[in-house]
Amino acid sequence: MKKGIHPEYKEATVTCACGNTFKTGSTKDELRVEICSECHPFFTGRQKFVERGGRVEKFKKKYNID
Repeated sequence: MKKGIHPEYKEATVTCACGNTFKTGSTKDELRVEICSECHPFFTGRQKFVERGGRVEKFKKKYNID
């Protein structure tokens, strides 16, 4: 690596809109994010999964086959 062309890498504080804060490495001192793993629906288990029927299920439903 060439010297003098890379930004300084330091510890940064990340602040989420929900109020959660944590430390990470970055070229900036402070980062602000809208969503983090504490408030994201996928990580909190509040995500809704939509059941989509497959081809076989659609065929069976269409022709009343059980």
